[in-house]
Amino acid sequence: MKTLLITPPFTQLNTPYPATAYLKGFLNTKNISSFQIDLGIEAILQLFSKEGLIGIFKYSEANKDSFSDNCQRIFSLQNEYIKTIDSVIAFLQGNNPTLARQICSDGFLPEASRFSQLDDMDWAFGTMGMQDKAKHLATLYLEDLSDFIVETVDENFGFSRYAERLGRSANSFDELYEYLQTAPTFIDVITLKILHEKLSEIEPKLICFSIPFPGNLYSAFRCSQYIKEHFPEVKVAMGGGFPNTELRELKDNRVFEFFDFITLDDGELPVELLVAHIENPEHNEFKRTFLLENNRVIYKNNSLRQDYKQNEVGTPDYTDLLLDKYISVIEIANPMHSLWSDGRWNKLTMAHGCYWGKCTFCDISLDYIKIYEPIAAKILVDRMEELIAQTGHNGFHFVDEAAPPALMREVALEILRRNLTVTWWTNIRFEKSFTADLCVLLKASGCIAVSGGLEVASDRLLALIKKGVTVEQVAQVTRNFTEAGIMVHAYLMYGYPTQTIQETIDSLEMVRQLFELGVLQSGFWHQFAMTAHSPVGMFPEEFGVIPESNEITFANNDIQFKDKTGINHDKFSFGLKKSLFNYMHGICFDYPLQDWFDFKIPRTTVKPDFIYNCLEKEVFFTVKPNAKIVWIGGKPLVESFTKSKKSNSWEMMKMTFHDKREVFEITVDKEKGEWLLALLAKIEVANEKRYTFNEVKSDYETAGLEDFELFWYSKPVNTLRDFGLLVL
Repeated sequence: MKTLLITPPFTQLNTPYPATAYLKGFLNTKNISSFQIDLGIEAILQLFSKEGLIGIFKYSEANKDSFSDNCQRIFSLQNEYIKTIDSVIAFLQGNNPTLARQICSDGFLPEASRFSQLDDMDWAFGTMGMQDKAKHLATLYLEDLSDFIVETVDENFGFSRYAERLGRSANSFDELYEYLQTAPTFIDVITLKILHEKLSEIEPKLICFSIPFPGNLYSAFRCSQYIKEHFPEVKVAMGGGFPNTELRELKDNRVFEFFDFITLDDGELPVELLVAHIENPEHNEFKRTFLLENNRVIYKNNSLRQDYKQNEVGTPDYTDLLLDKYISVIEIANPMHSLWSDGRWNKLTMAHGCYWGKCTFCDISLDYIKIYEPIAAKILVDRMEELIAQTGHNGFHFVDEAAPPALMREVALEILRRNLTVTWWTNIRFEKSFTADLCVLLKASGCIAVSGGLEVASDRLLALIKKGVTVEQVAQVTRNFTEAGIMVHAYLMYGYPTQTIQETIDSLEMVRQLFELGVLQSGFWHQFAMTAHSPVGMFPEEFGVIPESNEITFANNDIQFKDKTGINHDKFSFGLKKSLFNYMHGICFDYPLQDWFDFKIPRTTVKPDFIYNCLEKEVFFTVKPNAKIVWIGGKPLVESFTKSKKSNSWEMMKMTFHDKREVFEITVDKEKGEWLLALLAKIEVANEKRYTFNEVKSDYETAGLEDFELFWYSKPVNTLRDFGLLVL
């Protein structure tokens, strides 16, 4: 029996969403045959091709008299778009790099309204290489075509979502159900044609749709509708982030006209049991599964089996996916956004759930956050090596809710021990565990960026959120990452319950100072959204909000509410985002905050040197006895000599080290130098055994040497500390 795993349109252009690869990797461990497809990228490639554009322009021609000026221009230039589209897509797939020079020259790409942004983007082109500049121009070209499709072909189209409004907080199934009774759209026809070909070729008995976001929901239903009509013997299941968060109170039995099963939370065991049920209908054991019985929606969780541990689920398997066909784009000049949209990343998870699990805006009541289970560093790096061999790519995005610092340290040490060359990034909490030394280690292992929630830069609200950090702590941690050469992106929030206008403005001032001092490189403002499974959603009265109540028969996650403060937080959106756009570009730090808003705001109460003073505070460095001491530098050249002064002489040792960028040397007396040489050999990162500070001290004293602390804090050791002698 073959199982088909599908990601429906549309999610990402540059890399597969990892859910089906995770599930396929698990099914491999159970010898369950499976095949996976990303319908989104396959539909995009057909849509944005010479034949696809010919079809789009022909389809839209009947309404050309009602086109906007922008669409009229694109329609008039259709031959130029048809002529260039295949070459541009090949370039964005990395197959045609020499086209960058053509794209960057005037007159090659047809230009419509999106190119009006270029005046605002000139700052970036001096620092972008030609390839990146060409990617950005090619992205604007595709966005112009997207605008044309939205206006003239299908208003629901988007590169990373489709008909999202039909899935977002749809408490009732009515609107989506009614839309599914209409004829398939132009884009549906393309998607369903690909689906038909795959089903005819693969002949699956079970199809599992992974639906991560509201923007995948409509297409999943349209595809399952088609399967029920044309392949009625095939069973269809739904899982993924959307049902896990939105469909936990499902009651509408019309949903089961399209799907036979809907599973919640971790999918491994539920899918294994579905396979067993389809192979043998007498096998009626289910795990967290909705199905229809006697025309009623039933939630079955009658299996006594426990979910699989993370070390048992196998390595994600990207086989079957068109890895060389994904498209790298650069939409906006936000450093972190370029990581999300540019380049192919292998996805892995360091730990299931969140080790903190307290933030009041987060779905901490659900298993994907609540159940915390880290994976051993050696297993993780084994999986990294497997994925490099499988995909040919050595870039990794760890998709954790918040990667645990201790595990990040062990993963970094294991990467360095194995002498691997990898590039990786992840999401973190800005907690004090991220010392300067740990950040240096992470950088050495290939970490290039971290993103984390600063949320509201107000200590009162951070305490209410139960974030477990202060603004001062965030400033110091972001400084540590930045000085190590790791880019830092901050998630920023406004409109949190009880947040005052003064706190919004003060938060903006904190953010301004963080960017001005260079310890933040990227950020994004999000307006607070209340979700049903967060502490704010479950206990709104504790946070001063009044939720709007609706009857739930379909989706339930985002909850509309009224804040008792009565503040209209929407009006701050434009000013916050415009100011941040400029701060990210390193400009306008001297603008009064009032200049970003077209309504009166209060003056900030934050002192202009608040963040500076946070960074200037002395950190009294006391080494913990169990701290690991690691050397990530190289072997020195050693020279012994005699130092004489008057009638006295000393045997000395000079060690010359070749760092990647410079040469440095230290001089110590010979006896301590010989011990130090032996120590560096013991604690070098390539060794499996790790030595603690106490063990290093004991080794020093066993060698008959005196005053360990005096030596440890001496100039030679401090020099080594600057070049790779790390305390972790």
